[in-house]
Amino acid sequence: MALGFGKSGSGTTRALLERYGLKPRDLSDSGLRAFEQLAAERDDLAEKLAVAEDLADRDTLTPAFNRRAFIRELHRTMSAVERYKTPAAVIYLDLDGLKALNDGFGHAAGDAALCHVGRLLTDMVRESDIVGRLGGDEFGVILNYASAEEAQAKADALSQAINLTPIMHAGQAHRVAVSLGVHAIAFAEDPETVIARADEAMYADKYARRAEAQKFAGF
Repeated sequence: MALGFGKSGSGTTRALLERYGLKPRDLSDSGLRAFEQLAAERDDLAEKLAVAEDLADRDTLTPAFNRRAFIRELHRTMSAVERYKTPAAVIYLDLDGLKALNDGFGHAAGDAALCHVGRLLTDMVRESDIVGRLGGDEFGVILNYASAEEAQAKADALSQAINLTPIMHAGQAHRVAVSLGVHAIAFAEDPETVIARADEAMYADKYARRAEAQKFAGF
């Protein structure tokens, strides 16, 4: 009597049998049990591999992607821009005041600030967007299907949220500011060029705000 598919991994068992051109009736009871065991082990391995791949993509401190994964996703976005003519943009962010926070309250406070910003960014973008930590205090956001105007509006919203939301650490509230640059992805660009141009826009924003602060301070 041939065995039926077990509840665990039955879909994978059927797929494996079909892959090798077999049907349940072609196997003995012990052979079918072996296939079901193989299917269960394959499902378990696939799940562990997915977890490992996700961990390999993640920044070690924040919920953002690491730089390698961010560049890979930027490649995919740029391919879609070129193929389907869909708009997309990159926001480059640099935290202002992180060094002072580290020096005054310790690196644990600085780490708390980075985690805080990483969570804010991931919470405030869509599932189709990508947040990555690109360096020590630098983050990037890939906005898929976003025009330059929409990207700038999102950058303004992110800046306001980061500037106004306190960072709680060891019972104390801290704040960091952020400088942002926006670059709309164009055809015939490579990922490093896109990041470099968004970085240039970020530094222009940083210097403009610094000049404005000095003006009000009377320098």
